[in-house]
Amino acid sequence: MGLFSKFIAKIKGTNDFSPADWAELEQELLSSDVGPRLTQEFLEAAKKVKSENAEEALIEIMTQNLSDKSHEPITVQGTTTIMVVGVNGTGKTTSVAKLASHYKRSGKSVVLAAGDTFRAAAVDQLKTWGDRIGVVVVSGKENGDPASVAFDGAQNAKDSGSDIFIIDTAGRLHNKSDLMAELSKVKRVVEKVSPINEVLLVIDATTGQNGLQQAKIFTESVEVTGIVLTKLDGSAKGGVALAIEAELGIPIKWIGTGESETDFAPFNAQSYIAGLLA
Repeated sequence: MGLFSKFIAKIKGTNDFSPADWAELEQELLSSDVGPRLTQEFLEAAKKVKSENAEEALIEIMTQNLSDKSHEPITVQGTTTIMVVGVNGTGKTTSVAKLASHYKRSGKSVVLAAGDTFRAAAVDQLKTWGDRIGVVVVSGKENGDPASVAFDGAQNAKDSGSDIFIIDTAGRLHNKSDLMAELSKVKRVVEKVSPINEVLLVIDATTGQNGLQQAKIFTESVEVTGIVLTKLDGSAKGGVALAIEAELGIPIKWIGTGESETDFAPFNAQSYIAGLLA
């Protein structure tokens, strides 16, 4: 990514910046999707430190603004139940499949619930992924009750002694209150069988600050425990991950960097920061 490499290059070797220079640096930071609050923190730090220490100062600010919650995915004894939420178009269903593939490759048994019942393409997509990677996909009738599908999936995972149970959910934000009520219902119904251990919110890294707004909406209604950041490749600025962690305190837990099922991995904060600076 290297968002801040140009920023550091400008600061190094000089302490004599004109107002126009600072304005240009501010615009670069804002365009990197870190948000206005962090932009001001970076600028204030840059003005205070000696030019040769600019990189160390930025690393310190970035590290301080990461969530103090664990970035490690949650797993428990027995079946680990994961609910995946997010708006349509972020790569939510694909992320469910890639997450399943990751656990399957690590030797875990996996059950999926195709809970986005109002979008037939999402159900078909998940079934295709399930056949490809060799995991059970529980589905229901088109336009059926998502909570019922999730319940059946939870029961299947429990009865079969599966290690991982992942629920795909709907992501229609045109009526926020209905969607959030539906997600709450899914959570309540599933927890009649087993507790939900992790709620992952899928954010498209290319949406920039709009991703932060989506995170705020979902965290108002469901207890999000981690973020899946998708499309974190050459087309994404990537700074939104830092903004989400700083503003909401929610740890990024997984990143998607491409189309392949293997282009998906646990988030590493140190590698992420190094990438922003490289």
